[in-house]
Amino acid sequence: MLSKSNISLLQSLQHKKFRREHGLFLVEGYKSVSEFINSGYQIDAVYHTRAIAPKMLKLSQKTNSLEISSAIIEKITALKTPPDIIAVVKIPQWPVLNATTLNKKFAIVLDGIQDPGNMGTIIRTADWFGIENIICSEDCVEVYNPKVVQATMGSLSRMNVHYVDLPSILANTKLPIYGALLDGENIYSTDFGTEGLIVMGNEGNGLSDEVKRLVTKAITIPRAGNAESLNVAIATAIFCSEINRNKLK
Repeated sequence: MLSKSNISLLQSLQHKKFRREHGLFLVEGYKSVSEFINSGYQIDAVYHTRAIAPKMLKLSQKTNSLEISSAIIEKITALKTPPDIIAVVKIPQWPVLNATTLNKKFAIVLDGIQDPGNMGTIIRTADWFGIENIICSEDCVEVYNPKVVQATMGSLSRMNVHYVDLPSILANTKLPIYGALLDGENIYSTDFGTEGLIVMGNEGNGLSDEVKRLVTKAITIPRAGNAESLNVAIATAIFCSEINRNKLK
C-alpha cells in the first residue's frame, strides 16, 4: 500500500520542478515500462494493478514491483486513460558531450522545440533510423515531460539526450552542420557524407538567428503543394530517411 506521502511524490513528478528536485520521472504503460526495464536506465520503483499481474512475471525478475489499486493509478497518471503500470525511473547524468561522442555519426540538433508531441516523435524517429544522439538547446521542452515520454513509445530508453548551450557547441565543432532552411540545397540531391549535425528549428520561428549563422550547409525539402510549412517532426523524419538512403547507396 502506498502512503499519502508516496502518492504525493508520484503526483509531483508531473511537474518539471519536482522531477529535477527528486531526479526522477514517470514512464507509463506496459510497453514503455518494459523497454526502460530492459535498458541502461535505473528503475526506482514499479507500480501496477491486478489486471496486469500475469505479465509482471516477465518484469519482476529485474525490478521490485508493488501492486496498487486502479484508483491510486488514476491519482498518479496524467493520461486520459489510466495505464495498468507505472515505473519511476531515475534521470541519468549524461556524460559531457565531446567530439569523440559524435565522431563518424549523425546527431539530431533541436533548436527551441516546444511541443511535447513533436519532441517524442522526433526521438522515436531517430531511434528507428539508428541515430543515438539528440542535442537540445536549453529552451527545448524537457524529454522527461510525461507527454514526451509517452510519445516516444519506449524509444527514449535507447537515446542519449543532451541539453547544451547550442551556439557554443556548434561554434566549436568540426562536423558539418546541416540546417533545415527554406533557401537551401535540395535535400534529394545532397550528399550528407558519413557524419554531421542535422539542425531542426522551432515549430513557429525556425532556426534562431544565432544558430542559423553557424550552419555550414542550408538544406531544403522542396515544396510541391501549397502548404505554408512542414511539421518539424515530419521534416526530421525526411532528413533521417535521406541520410539513411545515402548510407545504403
